[in-house]
Amino acid sequence: MRQIGVLASGSGTILGALLEADLPIVVVVVDRACGAVEVAERRGVAVEVAERRSFGPDFDRLAYTDAIVEILEHHGVDLVAMAGFGTILEKPIHDAFPDRIVNTHPALLPAFRGWHAVEDALVAGVKVTGCTVHLATIEVDDGPILAQEVVPVLDDDTVETLHERIKVVERRLYPDVLRGLVED
Repeated sequence: MRQIGVLASGSGTILGALLEADLPIVVVVVDRACGAVEVAERRGVAVEVAERRSFGPDFDRLAYTDAIVEILEHHGVDLVAMAGFGTILEKPIHDAFPDRIVNTHPALLPAFRGWHAVEDALVAGVKVTGCTVHLATIEVDDGPILAQEVVPVLDDDTVETLHERIKVVERRLYPDVLRGLVED
């Protein structure tokens, strides 16, 4: 069975769903202090902090990516699951884990790529959006789609209400897709 390393930056709700699904998660890597650390620690999963110290032009994305790869390899990771990780990584992670990096995105790709997908869907006035689980590639939100599920957009939706309904689907769909990949 493949061992999963999770990359997270946020509250840990996606990570919590993955852990509740009893997936073989061996390490959680975070780029900042965040709720995901506590979620992992409560379940006894190793946590590594690869703190991103700069968000300016001096940020060395390549060196940072190399550090992430080193951590994942040290823990014997076979499959990488992105769980709201806030830092875009460079080619070395794709070289180290070819076709083995999975991401979840709060829209029906290829529509609404990027960090503001839920807001962009509302601004566009679409009647449906959803959740996509896909293989990550060097191009952001552009890899092969593994699964998608539709979420209706309601007339009174805000970014927060729509995003929460998408997260409900994501917390079910993402673990199911990952389970299929680790058992394959």
